[in-house]
Amino acid sequence: MKKVSIMLLGGIIILFSACKSEKTPKTEIKTARVCTALVYGENHTVTFPGKVKASSDINLSFRISGPISNIHVNEGEFVRKGQVLAEMDDRDYRIQFSATEAEYNQIKGEAERVIKLYEQESISENDYEKAVAGLQQITAKYNAHKNALADTKLIAPFDGYVQKRWYDKDETISAGMPVFSIISIGEPEVTVNIPVGYFIQRDKFDSFTCAFDVYPETVFSLDLISINQKANLNQLYTMRLKVRANGNKSLPTPGMSTMVSISFKPENSHLVCIPMTAIFEKDGQSAIWVYNPTQQTIQFRPVKLSEILTDGTVVISEGLQAGETVVSAGVHTLQNGEHVKLLPEISQTNVGGML
Repeated sequence: MKKVSIMLLGGIIILFSACKSEKTPKTEIKTARVCTALVYGENHTVTFPGKVKASSDINLSFRISGPISNIHVNEGEFVRKGQVLAEMDDRDYRIQFSATEAEYNQIKGEAERVIKLYEQESISENDYEKAVAGLQQITAKYNAHKNALADTKLIAPFDGYVQKRWYDKDETISAGMPVFSIISIGEPEVTVNIPVGYFIQRDKFDSFTCAFDVYPETVFSLDLISINQKANLNQLYTMRLKVRANGNKSLPTPGMSTMVSISFKPENSHLVCIPMTAIFEKDGQSAIWVYNPTQQTIQFRPVKLSEILTDGTVVISEGLQAGETVVSAGVHTLQNGEHVKLLPEISQTNVGGML
């Protein structure tokens, strides 16, 4: 009797241990970061570094040669349009003009008398033509010497500031040698270099703005001036944009660095864009994981790529609709129909999901 009780107790212990070992293991649910598919072109903005430059930045030089007799302005000084900045010794040019002026007055008087006689049919046509030709020649010579005398004064072409002065009084210079560098005080310009991928989309550009650290609460609107049609040595295309004043008392000054934002025109199309990290390949075909919010599962879906953009996004032409939710990270560790737990969507300022 005692032996039977011991055997029964051992059987109960074995049965209990077996039940315990057959308990179902707990299933681990993976987490997934997701994003929403957007219409390609909707609120599409790219940003590039830029540099402020003066709307006019020129080197001023005399059109004639000779010694400088007077310098009237210094570097950093504000000048008005029409102000005399420097003068050249005009002695020789005054003598030259005086001689030409006397010759001009003589020939002009003679030509006028000949023309009057010709109108009265008192002289031949040959004499008339000689008189007219002589008057034209001396008039051209008179104007040239008059202009040369006027060119002994270097005049400011616009309101602005003297940035650089290369020569001083009593130095002799040749025609065309820069004496001053002047920048204007008008609305400044911003230059920015864009890659070829955006250059070929330039007809889709809608608006332009720029921001500065020194003006933290101000966004300046820009107007496009031009885009170079030839790339530079870095294979970038230079854009010139004009800063709108818009009533702002303080405008950026030449030399400041800025960030230029280019907004694209909205597009009414079936194209959508998602982060490039959401794409993976299976059996040689591009695909994505689409999240089902009702069942909290993911489904495999093949898609057709249209374009890969330089900002870390990809444009899809088939297989996805705007507004659908797709997994944007860790796509290679998931299985079709798998339950997933969502992580927050990546901020719109972190385009491409790279952070």
